[in-house]
Amino acid sequence: MLLVPASVWADEDLKNEFNPIETGVTMLGIAPDARGAGMGDVGAATDPDVNAQFWNSSKYAFAYSSAGVALSYTPWLRKIVNDIYLANLTGYMKLGSGDNQAISASLRYFSYGEVNSVENSAVTNSIHPYEFAIDAGYSRKLSEKFAMGVTLRFVRSDLGYSTSGTADAKTGASAFAADISGYYTTYPVIGRNECQWSLGFNISNIGSKVSYEGGNRQAFLPANLKIGTAFTFPLADYHNLTIGLDANKLLVPAKPRQSDYVSSDGSFDQLSYDDALEEWKNKSSISGIFSSFGSDFAKRINCSLGAEYAYNQQFFLRGGYYYESAYNGDRQYFGLGAGFSLNVLRLDASYMIATKQNSPLDQTLRFTLSFDMDGIKNLFNRN
Repeated sequence: MLLVPASVWADEDLKNEFNPIETGVTMLGIAPDARGAGMGDVGAATDPDVNAQFWNSSKYAFAYSSAGVALSYTPWLRKIVNDIYLANLTGYMKLGSGDNQAISASLRYFSYGEVNSVENSAVTNSIHPYEFAIDAGYSRKLSEKFAMGVTLRFVRSDLGYSTSGTADAKTGASAFAADISGYYTTYPVIGRNECQWSLGFNISNIGSKVSYEGGNRQAFLPANLKIGTAFTFPLADYHNLTIGLDANKLLVPAKPRQSDYVSSDGSFDQLSYDDALEEWKNKSSISGIFSSFGSDFAKRINCSLGAEYAYNQQFFLRGGYYYESAYNGDRQYFGLGAGFSLNVLRLDASYMIATKQNSPLDQTLRFTLSFDMDGIKNLFNRN
């Protein structure tokens, strides 16, 4: 009898506070590669690899190989439908003889599958909405331990349809964005072991809004601040363990809620709500970044904790956990992953286990195939 009212109050409190951030082109926030996903979406400060473009492009300046290419594939929401997927192609190349700088690029494509419009139980139109982003980046070491990077991005979101013989054809939306990132790494000696400690940050998707319906509807890009740290220490010869921690904060203002404009006597202040909603719609992306640090700042931070075990940099086991506040969307899941590397290629896979029942993200698989250009070059030289 005492627990029932407490649970009712808790549910009511969640209902009143629940206010996830609304953005456009949400695929920009989906981890495309299996390594980071297997660690619970950790990647801001982990060791550089070919997929650093999404997590922190400044890491490329510290990459061990001179070049690399990777292809990733993720069937998305496969518990609900079977034709939605995210595909990602990324690569980088070191520049110059000083091993201080690198260029990188990626192409991300998100298919929403086939969507049918139905009238009177008959399919009248079939469309295939999609989104894609293409970007290019440059990173450079500013010292032996610190590098910074910048990435420029073009985004296209085509979610509309055209009705034959009418003038209400829906057109897609485009936007431009940029990332600014930094990566610091050092090698402290603990006991008799040389370890690696890294810090990283990435401010991503800073740019224009996406405008639908000729500018009548606009949406913020998912601008995001990611800060992370990673620590690697040897367990024994050829055995290393990495532990990473990331924190994320969407740099987008929350949409006003009608419940915030209901007075104690139950009356609704329609005028004030309309003014607040209009102000939110007209707010620029840059202004939205600063106003995103409001009173609910702590509730808007998502955290990831993950670990990676590596044997001789050839065999990998990974695990992690992603946490998002129930007030901010309530995405909570475990990530599991494994990988195998040869001189030329590396294959990684990850699996997501949601902690909430009936979560559409549960059982999400990711696959990444990476190619090391140095390994390919050495293979041809031997022949």
